[in-house]
This record gives sequence, structure tokens and C-alpha cells, in this order.
Amino acid sequence: MNDATVDDAATTGATVNGARSGRTGAGRRWSPGGAVTVEIEDITPPATFGRAADAVAALWEAMRVLPLGWTQYEAYRYFLGPGAVARIEESIERDGELSLTFRMAGRLHSVRVTPAH
Repeated sequence: MNDATVDDAATTGATVNGARSGRTGAGRRWSPGGAVTVEIEDITPPATFGRAADAVAALWEAMRVLPLGWTQYEAYRYFLGPGAVARIEESIERDGELSLTFRMAGRLHSVRVTPAH
């Protein structure tokens, strides 16, 4: 499992530790429950996890310590809470990835979850 340390001056030590078969948007086969790669743009490098549940837990651990406003924090807490694995897997199956954004320190950052290669 990869470890990715949050390396942003505005944060404090966040780390990412780490049932249908569908066709992803890029034409690759991916099965829910398969390995995924998670990245928080300009915050963490890509980290690959064997299970989406592990990726969700690590992603929330990294996101929850970022200096997000209340609304963004609550939105990510909800999205990465109960049912998150199903939401992420459905998005990957439908769109080939999950891509979300948040604003921090005056700029947008993307959160991407993609099938691992």
C-alpha cells in the first residue's frame, strides 16, 4: 500500500494510507471491488488501494484535516461517509472515474478516484 503525505503549507500532516462488471469511460474493463487509485491534486500524489473501501477511508483521513470551509467539509464528510464505496464504484463504472473539486487557499483542487492500472 502506498503512503502519500499531504504536502501543502496550509495543512498539518494529513496522510493517505493506505457488483457488476462495467466498461469504464476509457473503454477498460473494471469490476466494482477492484483496485483504485486516489489523488488530491497538488496535495497528495496518487496512491493505489486494492479495495475501494480502503481508498475511501484514506481519502477521508486526508480530506478531513484540510482547511476547508464548513460547507465543503460537510459535503465531503457526507460524500465519503456511509454509501461512499457504492457512489464511487457507480461513478467509475458510468464515467470511468470520480472527479470532485474543492476550493482551498483561493484555488480549485481536484479529487480523482480512477481504476488502478
